[in-house]
Amino acid sequence: MSKYVLALVSLFASFQLQAQNIDKADFQEPNGGSAITISVSKFDLEEGNSFFEDAEDLEKKGDFNEALTLFGKAAFEYNAAKNFNKYGQAIIKMSNMHYQLGRYSDAEQILLNVALKNYSKMGSRSGLMNTYSLLGKVYLANNKSTQSMWFYTQQGILAKQLKSNNSYIESILGIVQVKIKKKDFTLALRDLKTAEWLASSIKSTQYKGQINDAREAIANKTSLKKS
Repeated sequence: MSKYVLALVSLFASFQLQAQNIDKADFQEPNGGSAITISVSKFDLEEGNSFFEDAEDLEKKGDFNEALTLFGKAAFEYNAAKNFNKYGQAIIKMSNMHYQLGRYSDAEQILLNVALKNYSKMGSRSGLMNTYSLLGKVYLANNKSTQSMWFYTQQGILAKQLKSNNSYIESILGIVQVKIKKKDFTLALRDLKTAEWLASSIKSTQYKGQINDAREAIANKTSLKKS
């Protein structure tokens, strides 16, 4: 784990403890103490939003290193404001910047040690589901097929529970990519047909490109295998 990611994990733990202490103090402060806390939190939130917007602009320009720094500052401010939903979004963005820079192990550690803990603490099943999807993607890029398959499967389980058709289809398409990488082409085609049928059943065309690309990849790899 890099020093940067290790610092982030430590920061998350320290902020959780600090947040608990603030919770206890907020309603004990006399003479308008709570109003001061609310005012400070609002300032932190606005600072976080400013950093986040600037980071997104840099991300669009492909400046992932600078974007990573600003997403980190946004995460710091959101955590200070105890806005854990926005904090989670900033953490996910940080992980994605590492992914874009090819630092898959760092992306993995942020998702495992910060994002999952944050969404578990929040009790957010949709946040966990999306994090599982990202872990599947990161592990696949890092050539860890077994772990990738497990997280895509967990995404699919939560998608069923939450009745999220789109996320369930995406979990199947993720599993297809894992099976293609493992050269399990017959099983990959079977899952691809399932994804195609599900997309058709909800009248969605947004996965058509991914399905066609996967089918073409399988055709190319099987033809090379025969030649």
